[in-house]
Amino acid sequence: MTKTILVVDDNASVRTLIRDYLSEQGLRVVTADNGQNALFVARQEKPDLILLDIMMPEMDGYQFVTAYRKESDVPIILLTAKLEETDKVLGLELGADDYVTKPFGMRELLARIRAVLRRTGADVVQRVTLKVADVSLDHQTRQVRVDENPVTLTPSEFDILATLMESPGRVFSRAELLLKLQGTTFEGVERTIDVHVRNLRTKIEPDPANPRYVETVFGVGYRFFLAD
Repeated sequence: MTKTILVVDDNASVRTLIRDYLSEQGLRVVTADNGQNALFVARQEKPDLILLDIMMPEMDGYQFVTAYRKESDVPIILLTAKLEETDKVLGLELGADDYVTKPFGMRELLARIRAVLRRTGADVVQRVTLKVADVSLDHQTRQVRVDENPVTLTPSEFDILATLMESPGRVFSRAELLLKLQGTTFEGVERTIDVHVRNLRTKIEPDPANPRYVETVFGVGYRFFLAD
């Protein structure tokens, strides 16, 4: 089934460039020129992934992520001209899955898109349901429950948790987890993993400040661990 990509950017030339390239790669592309219009298009078209510029009039990318995450966990990749790490981290904290810094190459952008679609595609054969301690994770439905209570995760949060739960006790470096998410290194910043883990903890931990499940191994990375 053809995947639908929503491209949101106030620059018509950027929208056209991305639309034409992705269409040539067999993807269906719809577009919007600001966050407000993007909300309408997303609700109508039900995209499989959103490419989102940050700096836009009427409703910027941050505001869009905040609003859209209340109704959908569709993966979002930020398109940002901002170089400050705090700007990128803010987008991730609000619920974006990844970012690509402008100017970017089309091949890199396509690889990022394909990596996310591989992780979230319904046609991907997944393994059995995992259950470790009070946390259960279903690969096929991509549902997570903590103490039998459903928890809504973004695609990146889900994949980090799945990776850790598949090998409980094993320590994964930030670079390993980043590679798992992106399928390649590109410009990936390991700080991205810290933000996703922090967001994940707020959703699954009884006390995020004293995590019971996702443990930090200082100087190394993270592991899934049930504390005594």
